[in-house]
Parts: sequence; C-alpha cells; structure tokens
Amino acid sequence: MPDRDCGLHNVLVQLTYCMETLYIRASTAVEIADRLSEKIAARGLAHGEALPPVRALAKALGVSPSTVSAAYGSLKAAGLIVTDGRRGTRVADEASSSALPATSRGDLHDLASGNVDGELLPRADPHWLVKLTALTGYDAAADDPELVETARRWMGEQGVPNEAIAVCNGALDAIERALRQVVRPGSRVAVEDPCWPPLLALLESLRLVPVPLPVDSHGVNPSPDVLKGISACVLTPRAQNPTGVAVSAARLAKVIRLIDAAPRCLLILDDYWGLLAAERLPSLRWLPARWLYVGSLSKALGPDLRVAVVSGDKLTVHLIRQQQSLGPRWVSLMVQRLAANLWRTADAHGSLGRAAEKYGQRRAALVRALNAEGVVVPESGIGLHVWLSVPDESTIVQRLAASGWSVQAGRPFRLRTAPAVRINAANLGGLEAERFARDFANAVASGGWVSA
Repeated sequence: MPDRDCGLHNVLVQLTYCMETLYIRASTAVEIADRLSEKIAARGLAHGEALPPVRALAKALGVSPSTVSAAYGSLKAAGLIVTDGRRGTRVADEASSSALPATSRGDLHDLASGNVDGELLPRADPHWLVKLTALTGYDAAADDPELVETARRWMGEQGVPNEAIAVCNGALDAIERALRQVVRPGSRVAVEDPCWPPLLALLESLRLVPVPLPVDSHGVNPSPDVLKGISACVLTPRAQNPTGVAVSAARLAKVIRLIDAAPRCLLILDDYWGLLAAERLPSLRWLPARWLYVGSLSKALGPDLRVAVVSGDKLTVHLIRQQQSLGPRWVSLMVQRLAANLWRTADAHGSLGRAAEKYGQRRAALVRALNAEGVVVPESGIGLHVWLSVPDESTIVQRLAASGWSVQAGRPFRLRTAPAVRINAANLGGLEAERFARDFANAVASGGWVSA
C-alpha cells in the first residue's frame, strides 16, 4: 500500500506540473487546440514533454473528455503531438531536415546531386553588368518590367494564362507562399510519389500531411477518391524529379477534373524544367478556380539567381504579393534585371535550346546504356534524372561508391514507392554512361538480384 501511495503521489506531482505548464483558458476543442499549439510554437511546451491525460485536462478545464479528445485529435493530425502507448501523449519532436538529400562525397563522380552543367549556363555581358545600378531606397513598388514582360511572352508561347504575374525568390518560396493561403496544420496536400525532397521537408515544417499520388510513365495517376478533402495539389508537369516523367494531357485533365470536385483546393504546377523543355505543356485551358504556375529560372539560367516567375488566378497572385509586402517586400531588382538580361541573351543566342539538347542527349545515352545492360528504363523521360528501382538502396549506394560513383538513395523522395536510386545525368559523358551502366548492373547482380 505505501508503494502504491508513493506512485500515486508521483503521478499527482507530475500532473500538477503539467497543469502549471499548461495554464490555459479554453472551453471548446478548437480553443484548446489553438492554445496548446501556441504554447508548443512558443516553446512553452518542450518537444517530448508529456501532456495530461484526457480526463485530467478535461476536469481541470471544466469541459467534457470528448472535447479534450477532439482537441488532441486535431493536434495529432497536425503532427504537433504523438501518442506513445504507456508513455501517454507527448509533444512531437521538432520537424527535421531528414527529407533532404545527402551531399555527395568529393572523391566520387557526382551523380547524386541535382546540379546542372555550369558550362551550359548563359553568361551575362560584362559591359551590361558595369552599367547595372542598384536601387538606393526602400521604395520598390513593382517587379522588374523587362523580366515580367519576358515571362509573359514566354508563358503565352507555352499556353499558360498570364494575366496575373509575380516574381518570387525561387520555386520553393513561391510554393510556400501559395500553400500558406489555403492550409492550416493538419491539412492534406497531394504530391507525387516519389517527390522532390525539399517539398516534403516544407510540408513537414508546416505540419501538413502529404497524400501520395503514384507516378507512372504518363505522370501522376490518382484514384478517384484520393483528392477528396485535400487543400492543395503540387504537380511537376515536365521532367518530374526524380523520375523524369512528363505528365500527359489526359492525366493532367483527369487531375483537374478531380480537383474541381474538391472545393477551395489549390493546384500548383512546379514547372522547374520549363525553359529547357523541348515540348509545350499540356493544355491549361481548363484550370481550377485556384491555381498557380511556378516557372523557376534556376536550371536554365543559374541556381544562385533564386528567381521564379509565377502566374495564377488573380486572388492567389494578389495574396502572394501581399505576403511579400509584409516580409521581404520585394525580390532584389538587381537580381531580377540580371535574370531578365540572361534570359533575353540566352534566347537571342539560342543557348537554351543547345543546353536542352545536350541534357537530352546525356540522359538518353545513360538510358540506352542501362537498357543494353539489361536494366529496363523507360526512354520517354526528359530532364536530368533517371530513377532506378533497386532491391536495397543502402547496399547499391555502397557498392557503387566502391566503384567510384556517388548516387542518391531514393528514401528522401519516397512515401510509398518501392526502393530506388536517383541518377543525375547532367554531367555524364557517353563513355562514362556506359561504364556506370556496367557498374550498376554488376552492383545489382552481385547480390543475386535481378534488376527491373
């Protein structure tokens, strides 16, 4: 009995401590969830800290247990708390960067990164750079007219509606600003599977729930009910990273039809490869009410520019501009003018077309070499990357490293997709492609596996 009394005393002490930490006033599930999420955000509740049992907190607040249970349920759905058996309910660990790809070792041939070939990037005119003047005040009121006009003309050629245009600090900045308009912690966002890891990391940091859409040779292929209840859908129309797939017109039309049935859902098209794509986008004539097209300039003009031009429905673009005005206020006009000059110069000299051709040749050479070694890879993809199914990612990565190759394990890209590795062919010559294909086939075969 004394031992039992001692244990009960410890529980009461712990519960008293939790109540002091959790001093809140709330009477509804929404209010309780909001007050707790505020304390978690302000570090008033530490990561891993225990929360009171449902009945104890309900008694302290003078509400029913079902009210507290509903509040805990919404916080759990948002990823803010976790339930761990006998350990009870606790504040979730802090969102990490585990979804980001690993960096490549310097002593290996780098096929792991998403880097482009620097020799294929356009060069700015040094005489023009000398004349480039900086803004001397804090009164930038609009995006650079030349960049906006260049983007508008190009989007028109691609069939992208371009009545409302804005400039952001790269694709991820644009996607985040758009998502913040339509989501709250726990919202469901549909993404490709496999998917670009920085996007998954962004969703994790915003406490959003990714809904995986399987990808085949024609692009995403969602089931009819998977988009019900989602707040946003992020798709890559061309050169999907990591598979290289371009979405077909039929598949894009299917996605748009399903989104039309999901009220207030935002469709985001991340066309990072657009300036280097040989083929036009599928028809965007019938877009949903809320949509955003994101055209990154990084792959074509230089990753360090951190510039993306976006088009969308008027409300979405207006809210993006409004968010910018409350934060960074504008994208550097010097950088915008540099981007416009590089874009215009590259167009005039045909360098974008030549770069697209080079990248296409390198990827095609790698695919042919792999197929010649019995590694089945679809030839229809475009862009930089090839996605190769493997029986065990860690083993294949280690065996290829022993042969001098650094490749990216597929785990950061995958939600439900089977194990794979991603190969970047941007800087891979023809003879190197043949050697890599042999080494990859040997790495798979040496384990008694059969590649597929």
